[in-house]
This record gives sequence, structure tokens and C-alpha cells, in this order.
Amino acid sequence: MEKPLRIGIVAGELSGDTLGEGLIKAIKLIHPNAEFVGIGGPKMISQGCESLFDMEELSVMGLVEVLGRLPRLLKVKSELVRYFTDNPPDVFIGIDAPDFNLRLELDLKNAGIKTVHYVSPSVWAWRQKRIFKIEAATNLVLAFLPFEKEFYDRYQVPCEFIGHTLADTIPLESQKEPDRDLLGLEQDKTWLAVLPGSRGSELKMLAEPFIETCKRLNKKHPEMGFVVALVNEKRRAQFEHAWKTLAPELDFRLINDTARNVITASDVVMLASGTVALECMLIKRPMVVGYRVNAFTAFLARRMLKTKYVSLPNILANEELVTELLQESCTPEMLESEVEKLLTERGEYMLERFTKMHHQLRKGADTQAAHAVLKLIDRLPS
Repeated sequence: MEKPLRIGIVAGELSGDTLGEGLIKAIKLIHPNAEFVGIGGPKMISQGCESLFDMEELSVMGLVEVLGRLPRLLKVKSELVRYFTDNPPDVFIGIDAPDFNLRLELDLKNAGIKTVHYVSPSVWAWRQKRIFKIEAATNLVLAFLPFEKEFYDRYQVPCEFIGHTLADTIPLESQKEPDRDLLGLEQDKTWLAVLPGSRGSELKMLAEPFIETCKRLNKKHPEMGFVVALVNEKRRAQFEHAWKTLAPELDFRLINDTARNVITASDVVMLASGTVALECMLIKRPMVVGYRVNAFTAFLARRMLKTKYVSLPNILANEELVTELLQESCTPEMLESEVEKLLTERGEYMLERFTKMHHQLRKGADTQAAHAVLKLIDRLPS
């Protein structure tokens, strides 16, 4: 009998735990006795993954925090290298967390273990020379987006486009009514979703222009409602302070909830640039992207960024399908003008394109990822 498939796998945060869960399920459909060991969160552990360390060990954000934890992170990495070289798996899969996983993958690949990196770093957008480090560390990269594979192909680095897990989980049609009921929003109003970002620095820059835009819209459209998605109590307090200072007369509905429900309940969306733009595209709501950073950060970004656009829908479309109002262009006047356009035919055209792009990304990513990994190690049944 063929010995059970044994897979090393490391996820560094909650999003990676979700990806790992889907991948493990998909591999087990083909190899029910497969064994998984490494680092995972509760979702991966529930699928039978043996976690050698708590996933929280790797969940570190920010330069100062990383430096403070660096000795421990290096110890965890060295112990994983020792464990996997002493007990070689059939393949090792690093899920996201590139600063940790690519270093681990390099050591394991040099030890003769095949390695896969799941979720391409944004190497196509900035610091493109990282492609050579990725090539050295991996036998295969699994990419969410088609233009990522095109970039890897240019450098002849093995990569598979598997589609995007969000495109699989978000339905092709998202009805507004159930989410309006869930959030306590009136069904008969036009709702603008306001998404000023998840970081304090983003709200510091965007709360004022976004609130001033709502003031202007309220004068023209007194029947319009404004619903704001806020990731936690800190961001809620920060937005409330700006609201009460700038426009206490407005009726904002503040929602401590996922952006997805707020977007789905809305008619149009005004959002900070980020991955939430992809989510908005898949839910198919017309949007305008606004973003500001401090002048020095903007200067660096303009020098380093290798893409014409900043939002994923535009990069996917290779055109400014979604208006991007950045830095000095991110003004209440320009934001208001764009929201007005979204309430007309421009919004309808945008939704047609979003639907086509959703189909492009909806490939069954968990299954595609499993097949790519198993093909790499010649364990995919013919």
C-alpha cells in the first residue's frame, strides 16, 4: 500500500488559517489519509492539522513589534527547519506570511524538500527584484490573480493561477434586502456605504473628506442614507469624533461589522483603497476609491509603484474602471461628483464589467490549489 501523503504547512494569521482549511479539505477529498503538520489556527487544526506552535507566534505586525519578537521568530523558524529536515514531508506549503515563510521555504528547498508558496506577494506592484528570492525559495507559487501569473511567466518562475477564494465564497448576485434587515437599515432609502479604512492612520487622513462629501450629498439628496463600516471600537470612536466635530447634523449609521455586509446593503460605495475594493467588485456595487497618505509616503510610493493603478479592480481591468481619487485629488468636491455619476449609467456599466471579472476569478480556488500541489509531487490521480 502507498504510504499516507504527508504535508508540511504553515499559516501565519487568520486569513491564512481559512485558506489552509480549504486546501486541507480539498486534498483530503483525493487523499483521505493525508497527514498535515506545521503551524495552523483553529480552522486548520479542526481538519486534523498538527500545529507544532501556536499560530499567534507569527501574527506580528509593524516594524517595532517584529524587532521585539525577532529572537523568538528565528527560534521558531530554526526548530521548524530541524523538524522538517529530520522528518521530510512530501511537500511543504507556506501560506502567505512571506517574510517568515519564504525564508523557511528557502532552507527547506535547499534541504531537498519541494516547497509551495500560497498567495503571491505583491511583487508585481513594487520591489520586483523579490521575484528572484521567491524563485530560489519555491518550486511553485499559487496566485489568486491572472496578472500575477503573467508576471511570474515573464521571469519563467513556476506559478499557477488558481482563482480567488473570495470569488468562490461571494455569490454572483448579492441581494441588498437581507443585509439591510440584518443591519437595521430602511429598505426604501438609497444608501451610500462609507468605508474609511481599518487603520488609525487611514481614518486620520480620510474621515474629514469622506464626511464633508456626505454633507454635500445630503444637501442635494436629503433622502440618502449613510452607513459606515468600522472594524473595531477604536476606529468607531475615531470616526465619531470627526463626525461630531465636522457634521453633527448628519445621521450616520455606524456598524461594527464586516465591510461585506455594509457593502451588500448599499447602493453605492465610497472606500479607502485596499483589498476591500476587490470585495466590493465581487459584491457588484459601484464604487469610488479615495486615498491619502502623508507627503513623504506618497513620494516614495510614486517612485516604487510599478502599476498604473492602485485598486485591484482597475489592475484586473487594465483601465480606470473605478475612479481613483488620490492625494490632492481626494477632495469632497471630486468625491461628491463621482458618487453622483455612480447613481447613473456609469454605475450600470461598472456592474457589467464586475460580473465578467467575477466569472474570471471564480475557478474553485481550493480545488485548483490542491490539484496544483498534488501535480507538483506526482500524487494527482490520472
